[in-house]
This record gives sequence, C-alpha cells and structure tokens, in this order.
Amino acid sequence: MQDNKARVPNPAAVQLTRILQDWSGGDQTALERLTPIVYGEMYRIARARLADEREGHVLQPSALVNEAFIRLLATEPVDWTSRAHFYAHAARVMRRILIDIARERDAHKRDGGQRLHLSSLDRVADERTTSRVDFLDLDAALSELAALHQRQAQVVELRYFGGLEMAEIAQVLGVAVNTVSRDWRMARAWLFDRLRSPSASPLHPA
Repeated sequence: MQDNKARVPNPAAVQLTRILQDWSGGDQTALERLTPIVYGEMYRIARARLADEREGHVLQPSALVNEAFIRLLATEPVDWTSRAHFYAHAARVMRRILIDIARERDAHKRDGGQRLHLSSLDRVADERTTSRVDFLDLDAALSELAALHQRQAQVVELRYFGGLEMAEIAQVLGVAVNTVSRDWRMARAWLFDRLRSPSASPLHPA
C-alpha cells in the first residue's frame, strides 16, 4: 500500500535546490556555494564505487569527483529542479567516466579493466556476493536491461552510480517509492543472473 503521508522537506535538500536554481539562473556565485555542499557527497559515492575495484587501481575518489565536476561544468546549462535531479545527472556523468577509464585500461590489458564485487548491488551476504564481474560487462548488462525495461535500468544507475535514496529516485522518475523498490529488486535479480551466466562477457571474446 502506497504511503501517501506528506514528507517534511529536508532543509539541506531545500538549500541545495535553491543554490542549483540560482546557478541555473546565471548566478556565478552559486557555484562557489554549491561546490563544498555537493563535493562531500560525490566523494562518498566515488569512494564507494572505487572500493569495488580490484587491488592495484590508481584512480582516486578525488580525481573521479574532479573529472565529474569538469564535465558537469562543460555541459549546456541545466534547469535544475531539485537535489535529486542534480545527482541523477551526476550519476550518468560518473558512469560515463568509469566506462571511459575501463575501456582505456582494456585497450592495454588482456585481462580486462575494473572488476567489481557483485555485493555492490546487493548487501545481502550469500554465495553470490563473492563473485567479481568486469565493469564493462556490468555496463553492457545495464544497456541490455534498458532495452527490456528502461526504468529498471534507470533505477540501478541512480542507486548505484548516484547514491540516491528510493524516495529521491521516485521523485526523479515520477513514480511511487514502492514502484522503485520493486524495480530495484527485479533489476538486481536480473543482473545477478545475467552477470553469472557464461555469456556475461560480450565485450571480451575469447
């Protein structure tokens, strides 16, 4: 049953939304106010993603966040509507950066680039969470999922790469929180099966 109770606005989220809207409106000082607020959150997300890499990786969370900021600033002005809207956009940028890095490494190494713990998609401790998958395989699987069920793939992207809460994802996608939770469960199950299958490495033929 959907929870229709009114939620009390988060003061920090309201403040960030106002700053984002000021930035969209051409206020050049807004970026100075925005950076310290969002940097910490983006750093936390970047650290979580890079913690999934195998040992020996050289990319640091700060470098990933800095590159994401550069790309965000280089894009056309966006009419930000909320905190969730900003982090949804940042999620796509960070995913793109990680894909680019993985492909560059893959071009130089026969054993693939970044490899991730499947546990990063599901914190339930069971035999599945010990597996590791190639990051490019995960990206390819997400693209396949998008062709089958676009919203489920969007939920994974926003949750995994953007670190958004279920309610924030619901806001971005314009659906109920219960719908997001159901999509998240179904998408995880599909990805687990897809990434554990013998055909889970379409980008790395033998």
